[in-house]
Amino acid sequence: MDLFHAVFGSLASSVREINRKYAKPTIEITPFVRACLLTLRVYLFLLIGLMLYKFVVTVQG
Repeated sequence: MDLFHAVFGSLASSVREINRKYAKPTIEITPFVRACLLTLRVYLFLLIGLMLYKFVVTVQG
């Protein structure tokens, strides 16, 4: 059991170190990219809404 704790403890510390390193993104997003991402997010929510609507209509009928 000690080997188990040693291996997974090491993995957990590695993951924590990586998370600390990349906690703050270092890339800059232009306004155009930000607008594209927002458009994609709205489109995704629209598609999910249409799928849910189709599911509800199909189950009811």
